[in-house]
Amino acid sequence: MEEALVGIVVVSHSAQIAAGTVELARQMAGDDLRIEAAGGMPDGSLGTDASAIMAAISAANSGAGVLVLVDLGSAVLATQTALELLGEDVAAQVRLSGGPLVEGAVVAAVQASVGDDLTAVLAAAEEAASLPKIPG
Repeated sequence: MEEALVGIVVVSHSAQIAAGTVELARQMAGDDLRIEAAGGMPDGSLGTDASAIMAAISAANSGAGVLVLVDLGSAVLATQTALELLGEDVAAQVRLSGGPLVEGAVVAAVQASVGDDLTAVLAAAEEAASLPKIPG
């Protein structure tokens, strides 16, 4: 039996940003990782939808926990609402990252794909904020 991997959810106000971030992270980490996008509103407008976040968390959870990355402050509020609705048992298995959305998702996905636990995957996502982009 394969070991459960930490799942990842990307929450953005834009469905396209969420989907593109997931696509990039999946290409770096492989297809075995459960990584889900929760972006935009059901009508296609910008925003975050707690119901979509709930569904993404449920789909990403294979038993090793779920890391949620967000783009803006109200995405945090929508994610917190989703966790309240999912209940304490599920919420206890979820961590919310304050790291950068794209870089955090990519490094978190790579770390999760090699079997790191939720604490290590969260740390990697948050450390992505200090990754140098421009050699100096």
